[in-house]
Amino acid sequence: MGRWPGPGARTQEGPAALLLAYHLRTEAEKGAEVTEVDGLPERYRREVLDPEKAFERDTVLVASTGGRLVGCLVVTTPVEGRAEIKRLWTDPSLRGRGIATRLIEAGLAACADAGAEAVRLSVWKWRAGAMALYERLGFGVVESWDERDQLVCMERAVGGVAS
Repeated sequence: MGRWPGPGARTQEGPAALLLAYHLRTEAEKGAEVTEVDGLPERYRREVLDPEKAFERDTVLVASTGGRLVGCLVVTTPVEGRAEIKRLWTDPSLRGRGIATRLIEAGLAACADAGAEAVRLSVWKWRAGAMALYERLGFGVVESWDERDQLVCMERAVGGVAS
């Protein structure tokens, strides 16, 4: 686990390929036939094409194995005591090995280091496995702050108790 970019990351390779896979999968799950970066909505396309700029105020965590990036997670800078975890993605061929759990745990530590009191996230309701993982890690469902249909909002205290 390491921060990207930075000396703490095991590789300086960027997370663009992981972000692209994340966004393409999400668009496919929503029923859109997007197969390349140019077909993504503009805000997602910017993340893929220039993740360093897109997340310049945030913390990007990466997981690697054998010198290859296999997972990523973005933690936003806290606002009014709350940070947000987003863009959690692990290589599908390596799922079930604890990579996502370790990324979230590192994200929670980054939230604590940044002085956040709570951390929130949103997840599509059809991603039952991700929701179960978040619940195991202390997140609870809260009132939605996002108007998109089928998006579930979750939160927990940085110290571990759901808000």
